[in-house]
Amino acid sequence: SLRGSWRLGNGNGSVVLRGEVPGCVHTALHRQGVIQDPYYRFNDVMYRWISLDNWTYSRTFKTPFDVRKWQKVNLVFEGVDTVAQILINNITLGRTDNMFNRYSFDITSAIKEVNFVEVRFISAISYAAEQSRCHKAYSIPPACPPPVQKGECHANFIRKEQCSFSWDWGPSFPTQGIWKDVRIEAYNHYHLIYFSLTSFFVKSAQQWSLEIESVFDVVSSEPIAGLVTVNIPKLQTQQTFSVKLQPGEGSIVLLVNINKSSTVEAWWPNGHGKQTGYNMTTTFIMEAGHQIEKFSKAYFRTVELVQEPIPGSPGLSFYFNINGRPIFIKGSNWIPADSFQDRVTYDTLWLLLKSAADANMNALRVWGGGVYEQDEFYDICDELGIMIWQDFMFACALYPTDQNYLESVRAEISHQVRRLKSHPSIILWSGNNENEAAIANNWFSIPYADREVYIKDYVMLYVKNIREIVLA
Repeated sequence: SLRGSWRLGNGNGSVVLRGEVPGCVHTALHRQGVIQDPYYRFNDVMYRWISLDNWTYSRTFKTPFDVRKWQKVNLVFEGVDTVAQILINNITLGRTDNMFNRYSFDITSAIKEVNFVEVRFISAISYAAEQSRCHKAYSIPPACPPPVQKGECHANFIRKEQCSFSWDWGPSFPTQGIWKDVRIEAYNHYHLIYFSLTSFFVKSAQQWSLEIESVFDVVSSEPIAGLVTVNIPKLQTQQTFSVKLQPGEGSIVLLVNINKSSTVEAWWPNGHGKQTGYNMTTTFIMEAGHQIEKFSKAYFRTVELVQEPIPGSPGLSFYFNINGRPIFIKGSNWIPADSFQDRVTYDTLWLLLKSAADANMNALRVWGGGVYEQDEFYDICDELGIMIWQDFMFACALYPTDQNYLESVRAEISHQVRRLKSHPSIILWSGNNENEAAIANNWFSIPYADREVYIKDYVMLYVKNIREIVLA
């Protein structure tokens, strides 16, 4: 891991200090006493200069292993906020432009015994303004937030927490930083990138099944064969599969049928039953002689949205059956717990989520103007029985659909769905916050003759891209 203390400096080198990773510029400046509490009075306006500057994180590190012994070495960023150039030993590895994506750079030929790594950020505000200027064909509203919010413009042109450019409930702090873990990983033969499981009930067989998806990077030029054993002791279920991994990145999907003579306890929302989960071990034993053991929790629950005609009403019903039982949803809207994600600890999340459960809530909607929450957030919701309506991160705006933007969004969606789909708490993936309403009710005063182009963009982004990826 490359967590810990990095050197942090601004564009012209007039401010240099220590910055923690994971972290961001604002919290680093605050910790070192360069600025006061950003939340105090009008400090959001006083500290605008921070977001307008270009900051660089850098550090040196010794490689703790013999580089020559490994076929592939990657530098992996779980989250970069947002627009940066990544370098190791003065070699540019690539660029980042999406806070919600994971970035993995191949550094096999660049890594040495002692290394110098740099993340050169550019101001999110300048970048968003430049992207908007380049979009010459037609404007994509809204250009700016209402003046009362003292925010920044063109949040819809950057894949960054939308409310960091200001919102009606919060200040504008479009920070820069390495907001999640960063690490070096080295492997020979093969490496497991994603591992997820989905449970479903097969009515015809009256039996629970688990679908296990594993995404691998295979570095050998030949396919690698082997055995995968899945074991859930409490359900007297053990199955072994023979698999073959092809060179490159690919996935294998295994279907595990749960022993019919075992009683499966389902996962229930808060107030309706227990949140039972089963310990599961998945062991990959491949011919290359290298084995991977994955420990996870398997949960069993079904969810269906019921939309049927209601006698004497023009509309349809809209409620959820969980495990075949209609559940009344009561809950709240979840916005980011802090303007600076590195301050949101496990304890913060536990306190807030436990309070929601104690107040008899059984659902939260992760709002589209914030972030896809950290793993711990969903783990706690699984444990407390809080159902999650998961928005994708689009809110109160129309969005561009040029090739670069769509590619970035597609990578973001694939990553987030694979990262989160195992959680029983997530009962629904939702496209966006209020953007269909914005077109339908013409919030942005678009002349009627021009509406078609925005509708087309809407369908392109949410239906033809996001929806298809989620279904896949």
